Amino acid sequence: MRVDLFDFDLPQDLIALRPARPRDSARLLLAEGKKSFADKTVSDLPQILREGDVLVFNDTRVIPAQLEGTRLRDGASGARIGATLHQRDGLRSWQAFIRNAKRLSPGDTIDFGNDVMALAQKRLESGAWLLEFAGDEPVEVLLERAGTMPLPPYIAGKRPTDAEDRKDYQTIFAREDGAVAAPTAALHFTDRLLSELDAAGIGRETLTLHVGAGTFLPVKVDDTADHRMHSEWGRIEPDVAERLNAARAAGGRLIAVGTTSLRLLESATDESGTIQPFAGDTDIFITPGYTFRAIDGLMTNFHLPRSTLFMLVSALMGRERMVAAYRHAIANRYRFYSYGDSSLLLPR
Repeated sequence: MRVDLFDFDLPQDLIALRPARPRDSARLLLAEGKKSFADKTVSDLPQILREGDVLVFNDTRVIPAQLEGTRLRDGASGARIGATLHQRDGLRSWQAFIRNAKRLSPGDTIDFGNDVMALAQKRLESGAWLLEFAGDEPVEVLLERAGTMPLPPYIAGKRPTDAEDRKDYQTIFAREDGAVAAPTAALHFTDRLLSELDAAGIGRETLTLHVGAGTFLPVKVDDTADHRMHSEWGRIEPDVAERLNAARAAGGRLIAVGTTSLRLLESATDESGTIQPFAGDTDIFITPGYTFRAIDGLMTNFHLPRSTLFMLVSALMGRERMVAAYRHAIANRYRFYSYGDSSLLLPR
């Protein structure tokens, strides 16, 4: 399909720079089948969902993967280098998107300060660099010392990262270190909301998908068939898969909280619709025409124009329906992107 079919104009003042407080006070656009759109709040979820439904969350934890340093060559300091880690490549190696990459050569060392240094090993076909961190401390420990939260470019370009983002850009489910972008649909959940969902008989399960920085990369081709999707590592435990299959067999709906949960569930589901245990990489690219096998609905924030994620929600609900939903959201001044408001998409 033509990528320009997924384009739209968004007023810049609708890009949220801070999350709603409290988190569950964010607005929620309900799109259910062919019914008229309904303007709700996230705190309404216990009344919207049905007893027996199951929300599926991503428990990945964002690491402070944004680094700023100085290139060292022949013992002399030189150019400033920015690095955003996006995928682990070994015990001490990470793939990274590099700012000022023209000033970097294989064999250079980057000093990120606070006794954190990395060797630039090589440039990969994707354009990313492979960095190997010096020393024997876990890389996650080094990042806590020298890194900052990797806010999306549409936020970082408007204000600096600060101490509030350390908490704001993590979900209450965050447990497994490894993501360099938050599963943002789950940012809206609070302990109070979870208690109300429990009381309403709505279940929840967690899986792990370490979100990569590639989620923010623009689609640069003219046709979706030519786009190469980034790969991310995920895991669904056997007991989780078993409970999800049982819930669906009992008539409950599986609602993915976030496109990351959805992509992993669809990657792990066989042709019969059975969710299998999973551990490995997925590069699934969902566009209109895809037949969903695992999920019955999706809770997700509002996505970038021409993005793979807007293509995904268009596959779930239909492109014209999502164009209308985004038109409604813009007209009613919903807040967009990672720190913005949310939507609940129920195709049937």
